[in-house]
Amino acid sequence: MLITQSAGKFLKRNSILHLGEKEVDLSIPVVAGIVNITPDSFFDGGKMEEEATMLKAVEKMVADGAGIIDVGAVSTRPGSKTVSTKEELARLLPAVQAIHKAFPEVALSVDTFRSWVAVRVIDEVGPIIINDISGGSLDSNMFETVAKLQVPYILSHIKGTPLNMQEDPQYDDLIREVAQYFAERVKKLNKLGVKEVILDPGFGFGKTLDHNYELLNKLDAFKVYQLPVMVGLSRKSMIWKALDAKPETALNGTTVANTLALMGGADILRVHDVKEAVEAVKIFCEIKATII
Repeated sequence: MLITQSAGKFLKRNSILHLGEKEVDLSIPVVAGIVNITPDSFFDGGKMEEEATMLKAVEKMVADGAGIIDVGAVSTRPGSKTVSTKEELARLLPAVQAIHKAFPEVALSVDTFRSWVAVRVIDEVGPIIINDISGGSLDSNMFETVAKLQVPYILSHIKGTPLNMQEDPQYDDLIREVAQYFAERVKKLNKLGVKEVILDPGFGFGKTLDHNYELLNKLDAFKVYQLPVMVGLSRKSMIWKALDAKPETALNGTTVANTLALMGGADILRVHDVKEAVEAVKIFCEIKATII
C-alpha cells in the first residue's frame, strides 16, 4: 500500500547528485525530460532526428521545469534489437554536444548500457549521469567504469534483455527478487567506490502488467536502501493497456501513475511530458507540506 506519510518522511533526505560544478538537488522530486535520438522508440521514435527540432523540444522541457535531460540513442522497447556502438555514438554524441552547448546549465543523463559510450560522452561534455537500463548486465565493464568516472549511476532492474524480456517473465516474489537484485549490485558498486547510485525498478523491463502495478503499489519497499529512486512510467504499455488506449492518448494515465509514484517515494520522474509531471510534483509537495 502506498503510504503518503511514510513517503513524505523519506523525501526529507537532502540528496545531492554531483556533476562536476553542477548539482541536482533531490530534496524535492526532479523531472527528467526524455530525448530519444532513435528512429524506433515506442512513442517518439524519429521525432527528434533533426537537431533544430530536438533543441526546440529541449528548450520547452527546460522552460517547463525539467531538472535533467535524459538522452538516448538506442531503443530498448520490448522486442527491440540493439545497434552497434559505432551507430549509437554517431547518433548520441552530436545530440549531447548540441544540448550541452545550447543549455550548459542543464544536468544531462545518457541512456546507455555501454561503458565505452559513457566514457566517450564524458570526454566530450564533462560529467553526466549514466542511465543503464541493464544494471550492468549487458557490459561487464560498466561498474568499474562508473567507479573510475565518479559520476552518478542509475541502476535499473531488468529480467532478460530488451529482445526477450517480455517473453513470459516469472517471479516467485517480485518485490523480494527486485530488492535482492538491488542489494547485490549496490554492494558491488559501493565496494568499487561508486558514491552516487539511483535505483530504477525498471517498469516494463521483464514485467507483466500485474507485476508493474505491484511494483508501483509497493515502491516504498525500496526506501530501505536510503538511495534516490527514479521511475520511468511515461506512456508505457502498463498505462495504455490498462486504459484500453494507446501511447498517444496515455498522458492523463501517466500523470496519475506519476503521482502514485511520488506518494511511494520517487525522487525522479523520467517523462516525455515535462509540464504535466512538474505540476504533479507541485501538488504532491503541497500535500507533503501538511505532514507533521
